[in-house]
Amino acid sequence: MTQDTALDMKDVELNELDQEKQPMAGDTQGGGGGEKNGVVKVKLEDGDDGIGVRQGQKFTGLSKEELLRVAGTPAWVRVRWALLILFWLGWLGMLAGAVVIIVQAPRCRPLPVMEWWNKGPLYQVGDPATFKEDGNGNIQNIEQQIEKLNTLKVKGLIIGPVHITQVDKPGDTKLTEIDPKYGNLDSFNSLIEAARKKSIQIILDLTPNYQSENSWFDKTVTESKHFQDDVKDAISVWLERGVGGIYFSNVQNLSDQTELLAEWRNIMANHSTGGKPRVLLASPSEQNSGLAMSISNETVGGQLYCRYLLPQNNTSGSLGERIKEHVKTAGVLGNSWMVGGHMASLVQDKLLRVYQILLFTLPGTPITLYGDEIGLKDLPGQVDFRWTFFKHCCCFLLQFK
Repeated sequence: MTQDTALDMKDVELNELDQEKQPMAGDTQGGGGGEKNGVVKVKLEDGDDGIGVRQGQKFTGLSKEELLRVAGTPAWVRVRWALLILFWLGWLGMLAGAVVIIVQAPRCRPLPVMEWWNKGPLYQVGDPATFKEDGNGNIQNIEQQIEKLNTLKVKGLIIGPVHITQVDKPGDTKLTEIDPKYGNLDSFNSLIEAARKKSIQIILDLTPNYQSENSWFDKTVTESKHFQDDVKDAISVWLERGVGGIYFSNVQNLSDQTELLAEWRNIMANHSTGGKPRVLLASPSEQNSGLAMSISNETVGGQLYCRYLLPQNNTSGSLGERIKEHVKTAGVLGNSWMVGGHMASLVQDKLLRVYQILLFTLPGTPITLYGDEIGLKDLPGQVDFRWTFFKHCCCFLLQFK
């Protein structure tokens, strides 16, 4: 370096001790200038410390005296007081708003009591004869299929009617006795015990004149005190024998539905003791909102009013309107839903899954008819559903988890 140079040059050696970066022997002989590999020359102006700040120039904030002098001015004092007051007013306002919201917020309704019939579907068996391949099934054959029925996750089986009766002969109807072709009391008790081990309740269909078109005989019979007492006695007897509920169909044919159903419901309540609730199912062939409303007003809990998803007889209105009306009249837990026959015979194939989902998602208890889980149809000349072949069927019944 010469003294004529305006700027001082400072040599900065990088990795001076790294021998691998020393020039090769051949390089020193060439015209490379003879400088070591890794040496960088940086030009720095005089007075520059290398970080972009000139020496002698320092940033200093306001001094303490200057800050105190500014902070004490009336303008800043007013600003500080205004901010402090706004802060506390905002805080108190939010506190008052939270208290008002808590006080005026609607109270949560208590959760309704969920009984066993509200926790899963009911499976309507109907005629026990279908539980044998030759069509001569009985109560014992139903018991043999309890394990398979349990795979459907059902909470109750609607069985029967199985009592002794003669068509249109009320004097020959014995509601407390089992028709010998279906079994006897011992086989029925065995069925109840087997079902109870699987947490399944037995609901008995006690519709008196079930083999006739008029399932309640004529009006004079239903109005007689003797007949009404026989029905009430039969309900008590079967409840004492351990059934979980009683089912009556076509209740619209009763002369005084509201009064009779209320009396039957009271019998159910008297036997719903010791943690064993019982249920009464009333199924009309025609949807009567007035009847449903009167039943809901006269009775409390333990009763399901069966509804049909598909129109029955002269039922009018869309499906959505009927569902809203049913829920309004009987409440959320007071409804049970059924299709009104084998679903595959009443619904188009492309809508089967839709109706299955609807049946199992409506508020209330779904009731599915035997054979619906395999798409059984009512066809001319078709044999009844045989439970012997159940294990070969592909079930699509939506299950409660």
